[in-house]
Amino acid sequence: MKKTLAFCVLLGAALGCGPPPEDKIFSYPYAIDDLDNGLRLVTITTEFPDVVALYIVVQVGSRNEVEPGRSGFAHLFEHMMFRGTEKFPPEKWEAVMQAAGAETNAYTTDDRTVYHAVFSKEDLEPILEIEADRFQNLTYSEEVFRTETRAVLGEYNKNFASPMRKLDEVVRDKAFTEHTYKHTTMGFLRDIEKMPEMYDYGLQFFDRYYRPEHTIVSIVGDVTRDETLPLVNKHWGGWKPGAYEPAIPAEPPQRKPKTVEVEFHTPTLPIVSISFHAPGYDDEAADSAALDVIAFHAFSENSELYKRLVIEEQKVETLFPAYYDHRDPYLFSAVALVKKAEDVGYVEQEMLSVFDRLRENEVSADDLEAVKSHLRFSFALGMNSTAAIARTLAHFLGLRRSPETINKRYSLYRQISPTDIRAVADKYFVPEGRTTARLAFRPETARGGKP
Repeated sequence: MKKTLAFCVLLGAALGCGPPPEDKIFSYPYAIDDLDNGLRLVTITTEFPDVVALYIVVQVGSRNEVEPGRSGFAHLFEHMMFRGTEKFPPEKWEAVMQAAGAETNAYTTDDRTVYHAVFSKEDLEPILEIEADRFQNLTYSEEVFRTETRAVLGEYNKNFASPMRKLDEVVRDKAFTEHTYKHTTMGFLRDIEKMPEMYDYGLQFFDRYYRPEHTIVSIVGDVTRDETLPLVNKHWGGWKPGAYEPAIPAEPPQRKPKTVEVEFHTPTLPIVSISFHAPGYDDEAADSAALDVIAFHAFSENSELYKRLVIEEQKVETLFPAYYDHRDPYLFSAVALVKKAEDVGYVEQEMLSVFDRLRENEVSADDLEAVKSHLRFSFALGMNSTAAIARTLAHFLGLRRSPETINKRYSLYRQISPTDIRAVADKYFVPEGRTTARLAFRPETARGGKP
């Protein structure tokens, strides 16, 4: 077994470690071990007794769907993974989890698929065994595959009855021309409709990505590395690595502003969103961290724009920023749900004015420090249980495969100055990189209405 990293952070004297550095916001001891097959084990020791959270992070999401006509497969396999194996068919898998009193679920994002369970410490080995089995020996018939693809189509139709989800789908399709972030995690509808006939490709997709080198097993709770490492090596060490690496297309620079009008099929309040191409997650350069600060300062419920449009003028139902961590460059968006259609133009101009002011003027040092304090406080407040720690950690493991990226990221927040905020705004909030979208219900063109 190959061990690349095994170290402690904030360990007590009983474990032989010194006092923690004051700048470490991630305050739990951890060890990192890489097995010979490329699988990474991350063990986090917490102070919560008897509870363990197992988060298995597979670095495959809709970002990996590089072949035209085959979007949505990462999300599909979140479903397929519950179809079981010969040794542990679904009912037996479920029985083991129920006997352990485990809370289980899974989710898929643009960059990762995560399977998780929270249970008592004594059940760690049997759960590691059944999870290792389905990752290595998943089996299903063509008919089962067809059934699950039809379920995914139903999920798509349900999800995109939401105007916000529909807006997101259209904005991404408009803003991106080459990168696979062009489609949502669900995939394009035209591709989902063809999924039932793609059984053979499904087998190929699983064979490519469900491999140890793409997988991080994170075990968080009342455990130590000496307990977890032998178990993971026993049940996961025989998993064979693969060799496939997708060629993710780079997104070329946007050269002119884009606008899209979205007609929604049922009555809804109008929505306006303004998006700019922005950098992906980074724990070395400060640009994406500065944009996190801008998001909270300029468009959150604490912002001056929110207080004016939502509370004082009451023209907007809600206003929020949308800048989510991604492995590759993504979008920085501000979104407003407007109460009256006649106010959409006004609200849009007010939002654009905020972007312009960020480029032209520095934020005050006091305001900047307040945002930094909020970011640190909200992070610390959220780490209040084993499950919460594991859930937060899975997000960062999907990005950089190590808990240390959290400390590096929050160190960047501390270093950001008002000058940095203005420089980053001037770099990214440029008209040629902007995509504006407006969603509205128009009775005259809705189903059943006049053309």
